[in-house]
Amino acid sequence: MNIPNILTSVRIFMIPVLVAVYYLPWEGRFHACAIIFALAAVTDWLDGYLARKLNQTTAFGAFFDPVADKLMVSIALVLLVASYSNPLLTLASAVIVGREIVISALREWMAEMGKRASVAVSYIGKLKTTMQMLAIFILLGSRPGSFESHIGEAVLIAAALLTLWSMYIYLKAAWPELMPKESVEK
Repeated sequence: MNIPNILTSVRIFMIPVLVAVYYLPWEGRFHACAIIFALAAVTDWLDGYLARKLNQTTAFGAFFDPVADKLMVSIALVLLVASYSNPLLTLASAVIVGREIVISALREWMAEMGKRASVAVSYIGKLKTTMQMLAIFILLGSRPGSFESHIGEAVLIAAALLTLWSMYIYLKAAWPELMPKESVEK
């Protein structure tokens, strides 16, 4: 177990802590959840940075890191959907989680074909991730219905739009492999 993988493991262990704190009958829970989520986001960046810098990239880390990211984001979104009675927030969350499932499956399939580079992370994907993290941070740190929560909802909707755009880019790049010409001609 190297430092990047330990940081990824810490992020996984932060998930039940986030859920427990979110449901505490304590006024400070909103800010505490935002801090927990922010720490998870920092460990996400830090484990990738350290893996490259210390030359500690591993097959386990390449698998485990995106799983930890998707679990943290998905569970945070589930918590938020359960607390907010906002159909747009629910739809944005469904788009984000749905896209993660589609693109994860696409990457797995492309990797099996030896074409994983065709669906490498794009600039739009990085921007989407940043917007998602910011939106979730704001929403976790705000009381539902507050001015700040409305800002968080708007940022999440913008993140969902970027999510759709990035999914389109990935699918467009993979389309020749998904629909090869010989299968279209038959």
